[in-house]
Amino acid sequence: MKYPIRIGIVGGGQLGKMLTIAAKKLGFYVTVIDPTIQSPAGQVADKQIIADYKDEKSIEELAQSSDFITFEIELANDSALFNILSRGKKVNPHPKTLSIIRDKLTQKNFLKENKIPTAKFKEVLSVNDIEKNAEEFGYPLMLKARTDAYDGRGNFLVRKKGDFKKGLEKLKGRKLYIEKFVPFIKELAIMVARGINEEIKSYPVVETIHKNNICDTVLVPGRVSLKIQKMAKKLAERTVSKLKGAGVFGIEMFLTKDNKILVNEIAPRVHNSGHFTIEASITSQFEQHIRAISGLPLGSTDLIPKAAVMKNILGENHGNGFPKGIEKALAISGVSLHIYGKKESRPQRKMGHITVMGNSIEECLNKANRARKVLII
Repeated sequence: MKYPIRIGIVGGGQLGKMLTIAAKKLGFYVTVIDPTIQSPAGQVADKQIIADYKDEKSIEELAQSSDFITFEIELANDSALFNILSRGKKVNPHPKTLSIIRDKLTQKNFLKENKIPTAKFKEVLSVNDIEKNAEEFGYPLMLKARTDAYDGRGNFLVRKKGDFKKGLEKLKGRKLYIEKFVPFIKELAIMVARGINEEIKSYPVVETIHKNNICDTVLVPGRVSLKIQKMAKKLAERTVSKLKGAGVFGIEMFLTKDNKILVNEIAPRVHNSGHFTIEASITSQFEQHIRAISGLPLGSTDLIPKAAVMKNILGENHGNGFPKGIEKALAISGVSLHIYGKKESRPQRKMGHITVMGNSIEECLNKANRARKVLII
């Protein structure tokens, strides 16, 4: 392998920042594309190309200065990535995978075609379509946007027939589909890494707790039986085996009261539910992704502590992106703090996260909640 290895990342948010830090740790040269001047990743990368994620000219520029290309956001231009892949550049995960997953209806059809259990769904083009299928699905049901719908931005829970118009107003101008509501008892997630040589390694199954459709807390390991953990791991690895390309993939799942596991969504990239791995795993999801796309051996996914908790720091107000109260949070034993470096805070925006390691979920959760309470942003 020729050194130094040059990594190109489409996207410069917090995921790009943590990928860049992992790549720099290995001595790699990193270039990122992001439209925001001094993006989180741009603050630590060797070079930032200031451009939109879809800008073909800039993706071509990225390709010229990179040996291996990846992305941290589904808004990346899959057509442009296909073009550079066709000319021999190494792009991972495969652009085909990006094109499947970025459209949630296409993603759902992919799961159905591959006999991977998921909630029932249907495309809708009008209010009549929704009302007609609602009779079959029953209430409540989920009205969802097909694209650009991360962190709950494209979801609307339809509790009764009269809610349709509110949902259509919220998601106005977007292509939609409906999904049968799953009365789950827990939300689970698992990060699965696949190398260029098809080697697969999975991280522990985690339990995710969402508030307002945004991940708030991740409990590691998930509070489920060993049998459920094995079922989830098997299903996640089977899902990833059907996708093309190397990298780390986030598989989000529902556990139902009759102990069935359904795949909710796939992320073709490092994911919020894997942030705990920075401190709590032998190999972080970010280093693992860099290893995977560059052809290096995958690292160990073993947990270091008995338990860990990750808690997101979500913006509460419009204002400065640097929180107050850091000294109080760090005074709590065992607290690790990550601030993403976004210039502006706004309600529900991911501004950083807290990780706590310990001997039990309860101990870690108590400290994480205390640390979050003293941070003001």
